[in-house]
Amino acid sequence: FSAEQEAHALRKAMKGIGTDEDAIIEILTKLNVSQRQQVLITYKSSIGRDLIDDLKSELSGNFERVIVGMMTPTTMYDVHELKRAMKGAGTDEGCLIEILASRTNAEIRRINENYKLQYGCTLEEDIVSDTSSMFQRVLVSLATGNRDEGSYVDEALAQQDAQCLYEAGEKKWGTDEVQFIAILCTRNRCHLLRVFDVYRGIADKDITDSIKSEMSGSLEDALLAVVKCMRNKPAYFAERLYKSMKGLGTDDNTLIRVMVSRSEIDMLDIRREFLTMYGKSLYSFIKGDCSGDYRKVLLRLCGG
Repeated sequence: FSAEQEAHALRKAMKGIGTDEDAIIEILTKLNVSQRQQVLITYKSSIGRDLIDDLKSELSGNFERVIVGMMTPTTMYDVHELKRAMKGAGTDEGCLIEILASRTNAEIRRINENYKLQYGCTLEEDIVSDTSSMFQRVLVSLATGNRDEGSYVDEALAQQDAQCLYEAGEKKWGTDEVQFIAILCTRNRCHLLRVFDVYRGIADKDITDSIKSEMSGSLEDALLAVVKCMRNKPAYFAERLYKSMKGLGTDDNTLIRVMVSRSEIDMLDIRREFLTMYGKSLYSFIKGDCSGDYRKVLLRLCGG
């Protein structure tokens, strides 16, 4: 890998009349995130231009968004997406839930630091001014990045947590959402998986069914996302991708974000889960749903 070589090849693809989109796709999809960052720096030092500015002026639409996303460092990409989800009228709740429910503590802490540096206010301040009630409380809790990341399962506590969830939901008239947040947003993964098992024994139904019957709207979506990410994160992303493409129209924001942000983390696992869950490959789904250079670059990120 030579950053110098790739930088000049990219410049060549954009110089003069017309843009060689295929060359851009070819170059950028064979590099990983850190190599792309090296190319970004080398492009500026050896060509004296900003690569992202050049790409933005040559490309457009969803294709441009994928390419610029690929050129953005992982944490900054999450930061930009969270900001986009909250700025202007309306909120993209799905985006906030997806990022905050699926990232590790370390990732969340980096997001918080960079968010503050980039926008001069904290992520929490924006969440508070943009969302309300219990949904806001779940997001604020997840945004602290303070989940126990050990693997110790305290059997007595697991029994107690399961009972507590049962009493906070199924058993009483109305729901004590705070109990759900306290347990689902702070306990470690192994512990929660045990809690879900015990819960099924007590309530005679799955925790996800209880959440669906007890909650609604964004609060329901957020707690379900937490449970799904605990159980099987790649399956959660496979479902996000499926829902972004099924039916009429495409939710390009979600499709682009998941493909770009997971391409080097767990894309192979996501592909496997997708096939198991929907009986069709992610590759064929993207192929049928998108077109042009946008489709080409997503298929390259998907692989296979």
